[in-house]
Amino acid sequence: MIKPKNPAPAAKPLTQDGERLSKQVAHLMRCSRREAEQYIEGGWVSVNGKVVEEPMARVSDQTVVVDPHASLMALTDVTLLLHKPPGYETMAMPGEANKRVKPAHQLLLVAKHWAQDASGVRLLKHHFAKLSACVPLETAASGLVVFTQDWRVLRKLTEDAAILEQELVVEVAGEVAPEVLQRLNAGLSSDGQPLPPVKVSINSTSSTSTRLRFALKGAHPGLIAYLCERVGLRIQGIKRQRVGRVALAGLPEGQWRYLHEGERF
Repeated sequence: MIKPKNPAPAAKPLTQDGERLSKQVAHLMRCSRREAEQYIEGGWVSVNGKVVEEPMARVSDQTVVVDPHASLMALTDVTLLLHKPPGYETMAMPGEANKRVKPAHQLLLVAKHWAQDASGVRLLKHHFAKLSACVPLETAASGLVVFTQDWRVLRKLTEDAAILEQELVVEVAGEVAPEVLQRLNAGLSSDGQPLPPVKVSINSTSSTSTRLRFALKGAHPGLIAYLCERVGLRIQGIKRQRVGRVALAGLPEGQWRYLHEGERF
């Protein structure tokens, strides 16, 4: 522990002077500068009692403490699961935001972390850096969207995209006749070419609408809308419930959670 030189009022946690926090941590832990940066980025270092995650922060006479339970083993890449509301672009990056484009990425905020997230992952600032959106979803649709730092997850969702099953619930106006379901499941074609096969079943019905369950392999933006139009169904909403074996479950709209350690796509 580096203690203040005198009992004067505590200095501000971060200053423009002094030396880099990573240098002091390297001295405290008798480790390399890179390892010190990892301790800091891992949320294990506090300055005057407040956790600081920026290795470049400068300190002078502040109290720097490294958590006794600090471990570099916990610094792993993460995957975030977002329940995207309608109107947000799945694949757009925050820098592309304008009046017409609302990147779903901008919803990945500390304040929108699901309070009931059972992953046990410690939320850190660096979890929001270098995230890649993996599986496209129509802007007008809602549902499960995946962002990851993990190259293994990105490769899985990219290389296996054609065989990875997705499940979506599509709400359409009115009732759906058995022959319409039969046409959808039998397969349709466009310009003489067969369209990707889908499995469609009735999820639930009400007096004014029907919810259909669509299961299909691969990402085919616009396919469901086209199929519904071909058989005379008017879509009222689309929600993606599952990608591979990972489901939306109870995640509220507009919030996100971590992919659990035991979850696999």
